[in-house]
Amino acid sequence: MEELDDLKSIWKQQSGYEAKNEAEIIEMLSKRSNTLIHKLKRSVWFELIFTLACMLVLGTYSVTLKGGALMWTILSLLVLLLSFTLYYVKKIILLNQYDAGHENLKDNLNHLLLRLDAYMKFYKRSYSILYPLFFALGLLFGALESGFDRFIEKFEKPMYTLSFIILSVVFMAGVYKITDWYLKKLYGNHIEKLRSLQKELLG
Repeated sequence: MEELDDLKSIWKQQSGYEAKNEAEIIEMLSKRSNTLIHKLKRSVWFELIFTLACMLVLGTYSVTLKGGALMWTILSLLVLLLSFTLYYVKKIILLNQYDAGHENLKDNLNHLLLRLDAYMKFYKRSYSILYPLFFALGLLFGALESGFDRFIEKFEKPMYTLSFIILSVVFMAGVYKITDWYLKKLYGNHIEKLRSLQKELLG
């Protein structure tokens, strides 16, 4: 940051070297942006490989099952994971497109941040919908397997119902908190650094 400030100071004070110093500043910011893009791509590749590994393990395990609630829950999860692999591929393509051209660093960075913000909103929105949905599907498949009468019979006991509600709320709150931390660690911190870089370019 001190080096960047020094370059900006020279740029403002010595008009005879304006073109050279501007080029130096742009080159420095370009290198920093490429470093951040590389870290974002590494995060996306990590998620993609982890998702594919989960699909392989779950798919192999589902073959050993002979039906039932667990099998249908796993198959539903596999469909979801497949859709997320397409999402990760789209993100990798987007980040690669940024690397393809450096003619206008500011415009490229603005466009990238707009797209990344849209992806992150979609990511968080999908999790906020899918977690409760899969939780409900798990209950539904469990009820179908054990029989609705036996399933509902359990909830006629006040202590069971209260324990179920408390554990469900704690579980869902924990899952959302972990997801927020996970997204910030993989993407949020790097996107904020890109946003700081954007402000420097505008300044």
